[in-house]
Amino acid sequence: MSRKIARQVSMKLIFAQLCGGEDTYEAILEKSGINEQPTDADIEFSRDVLSGIAKNLQKIDTEISDAAIGWRIDRMPKVDLSILRIAVYEMLYCEDISFSVSINEAVELAKEFGGEHSPAFINGLLGTVAKKLSRNE
Repeated sequence: MSRKIARQVSMKLIFAQLCGGEDTYEAILEKSGINEQPTDADIEFSRDVLSGIAKNLQKIDTEISDAAIGWRIDRMPKVDLSILRIAVYEMLYCEDISFSVSINEAVELAKEFGGEHSPAFINGLLGTVAKKLSRNE
């Protein structure tokens, strides 16, 4: 399996939580029809992302809100918000992942699971976050 799949599962878990669900990594794999067995590293990455988002949600959502001119978090589509939280978490806390990889992976998730305008919205918002964080380094 790959980190790409681990991000996809993480996004689905975050989305389920936003909707009041309590799915597990394994349940998401089964529901998604993903037959590959996750490696320990994939599961650990997903756990780290989920716990990191939970622990740093206020900071992550502040970054999203600051970059989302004209949008409130509670008005964003839940899929888009789930994708954004993963990407912003990676940008803030995963030094081994470049901003461009986080943005690209988020846009790919948006193409697959978001609405018609999701990829452009997510790309623009994350580009704004990346510029801000780059200036702060």
